[in-house]
Amino acid sequence: MPLSDTKLRSAKPAEKPYKLGDSDGLYAYVAASGRISFRYDYRLHGRRETVTYGRYPDVSLAEARELHRGARRLVAAGKSPANEKQLAKEEHAKAETLKEFAALWLNENQVSEGWRTCQLQWLERDVYPKIGALKLREIEPRDILNLVDDIKNRRNAPHSAFRVRGILNQIFDYAVARQATTYNPVKAIPARIIVKPQARTRVLAPSEIRNFIEKLDTTGTTPTVKILFRLLFLTMVRVSELRSARWNEFDLDRAIWEIPAEKMKMKRPHIVFLSRQATALLRELRALTGRSEQCFPGRTSTRMPVGKPTLNSVLYALEERAERTGEAWEHFTIHDIRRTVATMLHEAGWSSDVVEKALAHEVGKSKSAIPYNRAEYSEQRKAMMQALADMLDEISPKLARPPLSPLFLSR
Repeated sequence: MPLSDTKLRSAKPAEKPYKLGDSDGLYAYVAASGRISFRYDYRLHGRRETVTYGRYPDVSLAEARELHRGARRLVAAGKSPANEKQLAKEEHAKAETLKEFAALWLNENQVSEGWRTCQLQWLERDVYPKIGALKLREIEPRDILNLVDDIKNRRNAPHSAFRVRGILNQIFDYAVARQATTYNPVKAIPARIIVKPQARTRVLAPSEIRNFIEKLDTTGTTPTVKILFRLLFLTMVRVSELRSARWNEFDLDRAIWEIPAEKMKMKRPHIVFLSRQATALLRELRALTGRSEQCFPGRTSTRMPVGKPTLNSVLYALEERAERTGEAWEHFTIHDIRRTVATMLHEAGWSSDVVEKALAHEVGKSKSAIPYNRAEYSEQRKAMMQALADMLDEISPKLARPPLSPLFLSR
């Protein structure tokens, strides 16, 4: 059985060290002192080696699994993870300036290529010219504040300033963990002074939906991610529910998606009625994902779903492009898509109860006492989801077309 945080936290020291196995050779080594570390034993060129990924909980289980995937790729390529780790340590010891250390961080940071490209662009344009040549220990909070203020004022780009602060925070956290410095100056600059928290009222206008889909299809992201964003509009589900969708939850012939309770925020099973357009997109997606059980497999493993940072990186890249070219683009988040389609349906005259049930929200306080009915308002919801797809089709014909279909390509 794979490891879990519960199992790791409850691991007790024994007279002799012992192992708790995870999968694919990853295991937790429990020392007699009770200290837990993640390790991997492997054979390479006729010899046995062990690489240690770090101590728990300093290194989380998720981080250990990500490091483990990288180590297994090295072994498959005939390289020693242990040797590579030692070489990396030597490189870290040589790095003195922010620019040098940021290059090491970028190389080891486990993110999508699209997001990595965005990070590098912000560093090269906004960070390196100002503080890239400074040594890590020389950089003070006022340097960070001057930098983010300059981005906000010179380029009128508060959200870019917010993200640059986030990138620098990660770099300095990484540097502290690697003992390249003892202090993270970014912590002294709260994110709230860069971008004020906004009320959750953002709704995309029809022109913004159309522009988003047009721009989405010019990005370097994968067809599966492009389909995911389309299905967010067409299904009204939360991004976590869609990212983690598995093919055994769908019956495309009946045009329904049954989401199990454990994946739902309210811990109740939920049915999504699929429009003709959503069903067509899912059939296209099925052909793209092959034998994967995941509808949206990750970049490094088909057994894991695509990460939310990958999806956020698409929005960041589009917003960054708009800032760079002077195009109109008002910041929005992934969750704002769900609010947008719900607002469209309310404005079109659909019953609030039907809309709320489609959103998997509780309908009326008195309902809490009755057994949950997954198919409540089923006929109304079927009609409503088809009406939503048709409205979106009118706003942006490309939204309801699979990215690889002849219909899509001909428009």
